[in-house]
Amino acid sequence: MQFQVDIWLRGNNHATTETLAPVPREPRAWTDADVMSVLEEMLRALERARFPDTAPDRPVALRGFSWIVSPFDSGGVVIALELTLGAVVAGPFDVAEGALSATITRVLDAERRTAPMVH
Repeated sequence: MQFQVDIWLRGNNHATTETLAPVPREPRAWTDADVMSVLEEMLRALERARFPDTAPDRPVALRGFSWIVSPFDSGGVVIALELTLGAVVAGPFDVAEGALSATITRVLDAERRTAPMVH
């Protein structure tokens, strides 16, 4: 499945749009692994916007950002991620807001439990 992301870098007055296709399934059928892939690709797209030479498969940690699932005006929902670097918004997706929020929460909680602690 392809979807667009809009990317805003801090300090820029314009946004860029990129098309991603990290998962084959439609949003209503997304698994936790699919949601993880979507989030990782959103973060990679944001980094590529700032650092174009970044490796396309660079490892990503699912922490250090704010997120929200929000209704979209013409239907569906969008996922918005915000970091110090900027923000990236994906969608709209045809899936219930509560279901997608719960899946993202579950994925991020699992990532926190398995990620090594750094002090």
